[in-house]
Amino acid sequence: MHRIPFPEPFRHDHPPVRDINQVEATRLTLGQRAADRIAAIVGSWWFIGIQTLILAVWAAVNVAGWVYHWDPYPFILMNLLLSLQAAYSAPVIMMSQNRQAMRDRLEAENDYVLNRKAEEEIRAVLEHLSAQDEALRRVLLVLDRARADSSEPDARRSAAENNG
Repeated sequence: MHRIPFPEPFRHDHPPVRDINQVEATRLTLGQRAADRIAAIVGSWWFIGIQTLILAVWAAVNVAGWVYHWDPYPFILMNLLLSLQAAYSAPVIMMSQNRQAMRDRLEAENDYVLNRKAEEEIRAVLEHLSAQDEALRRVLLVLDRARADSSEPDARRSAAENNG
């Protein structure tokens, strides 16, 4: 019986898969980590709740007159503080969003590389499966021929016994 051809075994010759979280963590500066932390705090329901509570108490104390009115209606000092908060938090949030966009691009690039690697490996598996299909087909042909060859003498013997 002759040798059945199979493709060469697949060789993994690509670099290891990168963990984007580790790559990103090593590249973050102090300012980027601070921007992410501030954006996480300012963008939380906890912050909105606390700020709402502070503003409501501020307005109530200044309207009710229980204590000295340090910021009477129309609350110009409160507006100034909120404007300062917005003036500083908006750029910090934008810095965090820009960094997140860079991270998303890095993730997309990594996903693309992983997809290419997976496609290459799937192609190799399919080639091997196709070769195995061909090998099984050839083996079955050989077995069918062997069975047919072995059944011919039995058929001749049966015919001779029936005639004799």
